[in-house]
Amino acid sequence: MARKNFALRISPELYAALERWAADDLRSVNAQIEYLLTQTVKKAGRWPERRPVPPEPEEPDER
Repeated sequence: MARKNFALRISPELYAALERWAADDLRSVNAQIEYLLTQTVKKAGRWPERRPVPPEPEEPDER
């Protein structure tokens, strides 16, 4: 999956807080921001759902 690049302007204080949080979670700041945005979008019900794969038909019991 190709990643989209864009500029993000945030305050130095917010960046420092994200940097500390990312270090605690062993992530880069970029990965931390992507993680937080993904979680927020999913929680808000805005994540694009993939169509579920239908289950395989069950074989009949031979009793």
